[in-house]
Amino acid sequence: MTGGKIVKIDTSMTVAHDAKLPRDGLTFGQAYYLWATMEGSMRPSHQVCMESFWRLLTPTVVWLAAFSLSGCVSTSPTVCHSSGIFGQPCSGEMYGGAGQNDAPCELRKVSLPEYVVEPPDVLLIETVNNIRPATAPVHVGEALLVQVNRTIPLSQTEESVAAQFKTINGMYTIGADGYLNLGPEYGKVLVADLSMEVIQQRVDSHLRQVLTNPQVLVTLPVPQNKQFVAGPHLVRPDGTVGLGVYGGVYVSGLTLQQARTQIEQHLSQYIYRPEVSIDVLAYNSKVYYVITDGGGAGEQVYRIPATGNETVLDAIAGINGLPTVASKGSIWLARPSPNQCGPDQVLTVDWDAIAQGAQAGTNYQVLPGDRIYVKALPLVTFDTKFARLTAPIERLLGLTILGNGTVQSLQGQNLNQNN
Repeated sequence: MTGGKIVKIDTSMTVAHDAKLPRDGLTFGQAYYLWATMEGSMRPSHQVCMESFWRLLTPTVVWLAAFSLSGCVSTSPTVCHSSGIFGQPCSGEMYGGAGQNDAPCELRKVSLPEYVVEPPDVLLIETVNNIRPATAPVHVGEALLVQVNRTIPLSQTEESVAAQFKTINGMYTIGADGYLNLGPEYGKVLVADLSMEVIQQRVDSHLRQVLTNPQVLVTLPVPQNKQFVAGPHLVRPDGTVGLGVYGGVYVSGLTLQQARTQIEQHLSQYIYRPEVSIDVLAYNSKVYYVITDGGGAGEQVYRIPATGNETVLDAIAGINGLPTVASKGSIWLARPSPNQCGPDQVLTVDWDAIAQGAQAGTNYQVLPGDRIYVKALPLVTFDTKFARLTAPIERLLGLTILGNGTVQSLQGQNLNQNN
């Protein structure tokens, strides 16, 4: 359109292109149509709205992108972090002379200290013998061998059953009432939960009431305990290990030798001179962690039992390799200090040298409590953070476009009905 041409805005208002517009009295819709006319064409309303919106949004987006990228890319070397020291490069002075070159690795491993039992370890405990001590009580249901000399004399005309009643020489089981039944000729003797020595005395005293100077012998033909201690035993959360009918023993915080001594002392109440074999079946209490960065979408933590011989390569193999978003140049091993106030030891890992060149210098030995951190690629982290920032804006623009499209569709239907 050229200057001086009359443009029709609606049925009730005409405005000249070069006319001066009044400052008041125009609605927003009228002002928008006038501005579009001056631009040279009547573009769709949603297109003009989008262009205006992006003109305002572009500087903000550029500033947010620069801010996010500055937090993802770092050119500083790996530093050691602790509660008292921050921002200092890893060096041997910080660890009492034990720097990265002194840390145990694949070709220079160290032996771990003596293993300390803790929950939830699984111990393999076995007893060599299972013979009860002489002072152990005899319980209901057990059989005793009772032999007596100088019993009631037998006649030649007695029946076999009557002769058996007068003879005491065989196995006698302690009844549910706790009595040892010696037959109708001699009666019963209460012997349950007594030691063999006391049982011998009671049977002898009882028979002397019937017989004259009898010779009595009471023995336990099966001196073994009914329950054997053999197999895996889980260390409970309270630090004890269960031994079945023999109760539990506290073993948490003890070495294997100390735990063996404790168990033998406890079993000596039920087993004659017990000899115990103990070993660790599952090392569940000593673990290390592999933490993979999700590139701004959280972190995944893997808990792996430590057996004392793993390296960084073994740890990564335990999680089926590096994630697809991992940065091979940003992997390190963090080792806590034995002193709570001391600095942590952070050892950088050269993944390409380990995996592609078989260099063992940074393939460190993993110790219990270590953390292996695999950082994500900076670009992936930036993309995730940027998508998180722009998601509300995209959602708002989508609603704006949808609303404009709906309004234009309704306006078109009204025009068709009027025509």
